[in-house]
Amino acid sequence: MTDPVTLAQDDLTLTVATLGAEMQSFTKSGQELLWQGDPAWWSGRAPILFPIVGPAPEGRIRIGEFEAEMGQHGFARRSAFLLDALDAGSCRHVLTDSAASRTQFPFGFALAITHALEGGRLEVTAEVHNTGDTPLPFCLGFHPAFAWPLPGGEGQPHGVTLADGSEPALARLEGGRLPATRLPSPFTGGRLRLAHAQFEQDAMIFPDGAGAALAYGVENGPRLDFTFDNLPFLALWQKPGAPYLCVEPWHGMHAPAGGTSQLADRPGALCLAPGDRASFGYTVTPHL
Repeated sequence: MTDPVTLAQDDLTLTVATLGAEMQSFTKSGQELLWQGDPAWWSGRAPILFPIVGPAPEGRIRIGEFEAEMGQHGFARRSAFLLDALDAGSCRHVLTDSAASRTQFPFGFALAITHALEGGRLEVTAEVHNTGDTPLPFCLGFHPAFAWPLPGGEGQPHGVTLADGSEPALARLEGGRLPATRLPSPFTGGRLRLAHAQFEQDAMIFPDGAGAALAYGVENGPRLDFTFDNLPFLALWQKPGAPYLCVEPWHGMHAPAGGTSQLADRPGALCLAPGDRASFGYTVTPHL
């Protein structure tokens, strides 16, 4: 394992740890934008979710006849990645299958996470490569947490604005599974004013997607602009009352309520043929 690496470009800096290829700090002009992982609330900062999003029902993953224990959001976030490439503005960390991983997930794979600072924005990309000789089923998600309030936004209401102006239906988990029931959208004309009470029933999940771009922050004040690539689902989450908001774009979701526990049957789960690759990414552009 290597020490965390720090990237810098203009007024942006980014620090990424080898453990989980997880961001540890993201600043603009010296002001911290990323949640700092206070364990009194939640020790995570920006975990990578692979090969599942959400928990495994009864704590066990099922793939065909195979069954094994697996923790929430999979094992990548607790795994040591290798630093594969580094320059002043980008770093690439890679996780490959091992004897240990195959006891939970019996497949050959390479998961590469690239972080880059480019043109005043953060770019995060994940590439999954099936290095084995059998089809590779998986889900992939990002789980970054950002300061709430943002620097300069103290005492001001924060919100999320969808670039497409949509009003996506809401889903709430039931026992860690995704129900078929859809609730009225909390968005009006693409706008959601955030309140801590909205998270008393856990995450707000939007199974039908929320478009390819959004903004989080203060109207006419500090904000973060997001774009998403090949990440059709969105969740917003915090521990109620905590000083952060997780903006979570996913490809794949929780196991369906009343349905199978098979990984391949999760909404949005993918299956790569041997030798194939799939890429996913998001960008964050801060305006302070």
